[in-house]
Amino acid sequence: MVADASSIDRTDDPRRSVPRTDVVLADPRLVERADRLGRDRVKSVVADVQHEVRAGRLDRDDLVGAVLERLPEHASSQRPVLNATGVVLHTNLGRAPLSPQAVEAVVAASGTTDVELDLATGRRSQRGRATLAALRRAVPDAGDVHVVNNGAAALLLAAAVLAAGREVVVSRGELVEIGDGFRLPELIEAAGARLREVGTTNRTTIEDYAGALGPDTAFVLKVHPSNFVMSGFTAGVGVEALTALPVPVVVDIGSGLLAPEPLLPDEPDAATALRAGGSLVTASGDKLLGGPQAGLLLGEAGIIDRLRRHPVARALRVDKLTLAALEATLGGAPTPTRVALHADPVDLRARATGLADRLQAEGVPAEPVESDGVVGGGGAPGVLLPGSAVALSEHLAAPLRTGVTAVLGRVERGRLLLDLRCVPAERDTDLLNAVLDAARRAG
Repeated sequence: MVADASSIDRTDDPRRSVPRTDVVLADPRLVERADRLGRDRVKSVVADVQHEVRAGRLDRDDLVGAVLERLPEHASSQRPVLNATGVVLHTNLGRAPLSPQAVEAVVAASGTTDVELDLATGRRSQRGRATLAALRRAVPDAGDVHVVNNGAAALLLAAAVLAAGREVVVSRGELVEIGDGFRLPELIEAAGARLREVGTTNRTTIEDYAGALGPDTAFVLKVHPSNFVMSGFTAGVGVEALTALPVPVVVDIGSGLLAPEPLLPDEPDAATALRAGGSLVTASGDKLLGGPQAGLLLGEAGIIDRLRRHPVARALRVDKLTLAALEATLGGAPTPTRVALHADPVDLRARATGLADRLQAEGVPAEPVESDGVVGGGGAPGVLLPGSAVALSEHLAAPLRTGVTAVLGRVERGRLLLDLRCVPAERDTDLLNAVLDAARRAG
């Protein structure tokens, strides 16, 4: 005789008291998660939790709750993080956050779009034509423009097209490592070009460049050492002086400024480099421009046309979502990057004081303190951005990182500093609640 379900439920054997998988998956709370995350993903977590119930480590009444706790809120494993580090362009946090306009553009472009179609004629058209037009308007000094998938790819394409099998002349003081172990010499050599180093680590003159030119010289490369500062007995050669040489000058400005920024007078920009005579400028879209990850190429129309037509350009092209976000960034309102860069120190101090007062009222020791932010992302090294932070106990750092609202601060001299420069003012309540939750969990 087969026992019915009620008799199985009454058994003391936890292995036999586990509800069937289909019964668990029918719970409305899990149905909703399966619709968002996928049934297979939810089913896998259910199986893990069922195993724990069978092993006696978990009560069967807690099964669905345990599944819900282990399932992510979103289909992507990437979690939103409140950037309270004071670093405007934090590479580990994805550098520039997109503006609301750019986010809206990405959502609109996520379906089928006219990315390579002229709806008026029904014929194929240039890919991302509106984005390229917006970039031309933003940098009118450029004869033409092109976009690839990141800043390193822009320089790689330039070297592959203009210098394969030939020499690229560069100052020894500009042979930078761009992050995560990627070094400029290796990037250029991967494109099939040879580097010709000139000058010394700290001093390079126009005579050094001129003496290195020969029939195999493809171009002179001017690289902005954007992630370090060299001081003392130093000398370098500007773009304008280099353009007097009888070869093209390619300028890698690094941090992605399209026009001068008074707050960062020493940071190079595309417009100035082109007006000085640069043949081609490469830059990143996800740094000071405040847009998506992209590599920008701006320069002489003939050079851009060669780059666009090269087979490598196809491998480096950007997708429709990047094109949409970049167009919205170029033509939209001030980006979160620009807002954070120009945050008013007085406003930051008032917000820090208000948050600290509210935390103290809830029994959490907190203090408003002065805090210097930085640009980050390999931009404007040595430039400090005066602001304010809320100082907390260092032991709250980990609970804040792992809370429902993930918050990343900066541990400094035994204290956790929550710098408000990159935290939008409308998220102050979220930050407050995150700290209160972390303090409760930390005991």
